[in-house]
Amino acid sequence: MLTDQSPYSAAPQGLGYIYQPRFALLKILDFSESTAALIEKEDDLDFIEAGGKKSLASLKHKAMGDRLNDLSTDFWKSVRVWLTSYNRADRAASNLRFFLFTTAKVAETSFLSNFVDGAEPSEPLAPLVRDILAQSKSELVSQVREMFDELSDDEAEEFLARVMIIDESPRITELPKIIQERHLRTIRRESRPHVFERLESWWNDLMVKMLTGDRTDPVFGYEVSDKLSAIAEEYRSDNLPITFRNAVPDGIDAENDPRLFVEQLRSIGISTSRIQSAIIDYYRAFEQRSAWARETLLVSGEIEEYEDRLADEWSRYKDIVFESLDEHSGEEALSAAGRNLYRWAEFETDRFRIRERVTEPYVVRGAFHILANIRPSPRIFWHPRFLDRLAAVLEVEA
Repeated sequence: MLTDQSPYSAAPQGLGYIYQPRFALLKILDFSESTAALIEKEDDLDFIEAGGKKSLASLKHKAMGDRLNDLSTDFWKSVRVWLTSYNRADRAASNLRFFLFTTAKVAETSFLSNFVDGAEPSEPLAPLVRDILAQSKSELVSQVREMFDELSDDEAEEFLARVMIIDESPRITELPKIIQERHLRTIRRESRPHVFERLESWWNDLMVKMLTGDRTDPVFGYEVSDKLSAIAEEYRSDNLPITFRNAVPDGIDAENDPRLFVEQLRSIGISTSRIQSAIIDYYRAFEQRSAWARETLLVSGEIEEYEDRLADEWSRYKDIVFESLDEHSGEEALSAAGRNLYRWAEFETDRFRIRERVTEPYVVRGAFHILANIRPSPRIFWHPRFLDRLAAVLEVEA
């Protein structure tokens, strides 16, 4: 495995950017549903409670083994951000709290250990901070020192009392498991990774909208709960997830597509636009079945039993539609009967569900096209003479 990185690699920064939304998802699930979240507003993450209290969170995803020391840039950059917000919000009268979540560990000998969750400082912190700030002439530390010196002693202590460091925070690769074990326990174990993937995909889209300004309002915890509940419902025993509702295959060519189910539709004079819809239904149903199989959501033989049922229902309705035809029926009557049968399959079969709560139309419509696409002999057909004509073609080819 390659571990050496170019000195110009942006991988650490990339991980940091990806870490933000994933960590935000964990925290919004941890907090009350009335809590709202913003990304890249005043800090990396802002959390606003129903009562108006606001928590500003800085996130730092560091290399394994990193330590946080007295003059660590990560801490003082965050302090600069927090002091700006503290001053803007009328200092001691504000309702702000400040958190640094870092995967690094605070060095035991560092004065920063006074800010670690659970620490109980034995002496005032403001003099310690001023001593530390005096040890560096860096531009960052100088800026923080100037801002800190503007505070009175009481304000300085009051500000520092609001600061907390949560070190050794979960790494980006650990967050999915934590979210699943903490918030997805009512979902079957084998389905949890798939539910998480879908929830995170929705969440990331939401974060993009917030970052681009398409959404200016914060996201509330109850929105995440509602989405999680909706996704989880699809993984119950009487349901299956629908994930290809808007999927469209590349290069649709209704006039030249050689597949058997398309040839069948052409044989009864179905319009090009309806054939395009059929190609989309076939694609969605096929890909959806593949996804169900990959996620091991199907019971053994479930697809086969469903197809048997559809073929049986098709056969029964086919007998009714074709009942008035005979060997002397003309092509117009034959095609009309085929269109009648196809119209039934397209618009009157929604009650034939693979599971009770799977109501998405493309599942059943696409299933009919899959049955009509079986070579050399399809299980269903639309044109009354299609099988005879297909057999004749195959005989000539042989």
